[in-house]
Amino acid sequence: MNSIGAEELRGMLMALAARVAEERAALNRLDAALGDGDHGSSISAAFALAAADCAALGEASLQSLWLRTAKMLLNGMGGASGALFGSFFLSGARQLQGVERLEKCQMAALLRAGLEGVMARGKAKVGDKTMVDALAPAVAAFAAADDYSQAWRQAALAARAGAASTRSLVPRQGRAKYLGERAIGIQDPGATTIALLFEAADTWWRNLTDEKT
Repeated sequence: MNSIGAEELRGMLMALAARVAEERAALNRLDAALGDGDHGSSISAAFALAAADCAALGEASLQSLWLRTAKMLLNGMGGASGALFGSFFLSGARQLQGVERLEKCQMAALLRAGLEGVMARGKAKVGDKTMVDALAPAVAAFAAADDYSQAWRQAALAARAGAASTRSLVPRQGRAKYLGERAIGIQDPGATTIALLFEAADTWWRNLTDEKT
């Protein structure tokens, strides 16, 4: 496979929702050390809403699925995290106007637009101990790969490494910044969520291509 249509994208979004649901408690534990302790609950609930909404769409376009996910994350999650994760999807939606199948280079542009939207909304950069520390290297790794299979795998590895790197960082954005050096040693929950999402996408892709062969 060298392109993704609406039904494949719907399946991917379902896989993302399932993965964050599985990791809900672990994400809450991470967040409890840096914030309110509800990141896992709120993002898994918002993705569950997005998955249900996408499933109910019937025949759908790539753009409608992406926009529905953005809406559910923005409205269903709330707070700063909802705005950031929702902005990722909302910022990329324009890339899907009139597109029926996403080739790898188009997906790379979609992810890049999402990253730019997150950075513009949150004013964060790599090194600030936020989701950007996982998202930026994942987007770069995806773009640098030759095909979808390599892209999802390399992006997942880069996201996981980026998330792990936040343990040594002092937060400069969000509520966690008030902890200062007390936050060293704790992995950022937003960055961890990004790693989980790219890992879920990688697993989904491999299962999909196995089914096609």
